[in-house]
Amino acid sequence: MAAGVAAPEPWSAVAPRKKTKSSARRRPRRDERRARGPQAEPEADGEAVLRRLREAEEDLRNSDFCSSALETVTQCLGKQLGQLQGLTEALGRLALSSSLGPEEPLATSTSPVTCVCYGLGNFATSVTARSQLAFMLLFLERCQIPRSHCQVYDPVFSRAEVAVLASLGLTVLSENEEGKRSIQGQPTVFYMPHCGTALYNNLLWSNWSVDALSRVVIIGNSLQCIEERLLTKILHKNYPYIAKIVKSLEEFPLPQTPRYTDTFNDTSVHWFPLLKLQGLPGDLWASREEPDYQDCEDLEIIRKQTG
Repeated sequence: MAAGVAAPEPWSAVAPRKKTKSSARRRPRRDERRARGPQAEPEADGEAVLRRLREAEEDLRNSDFCSSALETVTQCLGKQLGQLQGLTEALGRLALSSSLGPEEPLATSTSPVTCVCYGLGNFATSVTARSQLAFMLLFLERCQIPRSHCQVYDPVFSRAEVAVLASLGLTVLSENEEGKRSIQGQPTVFYMPHCGTALYNNLLWSNWSVDALSRVVIIGNSLQCIEERLLTKILHKNYPYIAKIVKSLEEFPLPQTPRYTDTFNDTSVHWFPLLKLQGLPGDLWASREEPDYQDCEDLEIIRKQTG
């Protein structure tokens, strides 16, 4: 996969709570979130953006939300890593999440875990997007995942934002993957705040096996709420991989606080217990038709440009 800091090509875009499809709160579309008055600011130069990002990171670090949210991430990642065979030596002093203290890191800097982030938005001008980026930097630090092991992509990134991300030590992807990233055996955290449903479906399709999904953690829209919000026939027709797997994952919501309601609403950490995956019928894994969304309305992503 080509990586660099060239301007990217476009695509756009709780213990679990039970609710009826008709009463489920609709997740705002990406253009609606960007249009909200106080969230939008004039774009500043790189130094000003970095200063605002540091301020957002410090605000998050000192919040009650942060300690609880980071604990949720480390617990899920600890469970996911703990179930994998053959990683003990590579992880060194991996501590199971149940024994982690509030400030104790999950693993050493030699951790093989990588991170892929889709859909941050314009963090130079959006308070919400900046807080989401700041939280990613904090959980990378908390789990001791090197920033060099984190790749980011959003078609709306400006050249200045690409430069800021590179200066932070992150790798900016130059190609639209449409979420179709195969982890190729690498334990991976996907950070996808408020992305379109098709992106999650594509990600699941790209890793549609017991071995791959057992190595995946997704921080993003609640998949259980997606299931509850959509009509069953729409979910199975347009997003079949979400429909097939949603009952066989474990989902833990990030805490909700008034200060970060717009930033992390409907956001959960998902991981895939190996025993649950192994208990699914074999023919479920044999069906691997690539999603095409030909008749899907309200897709919320821009497709990869071809030709």
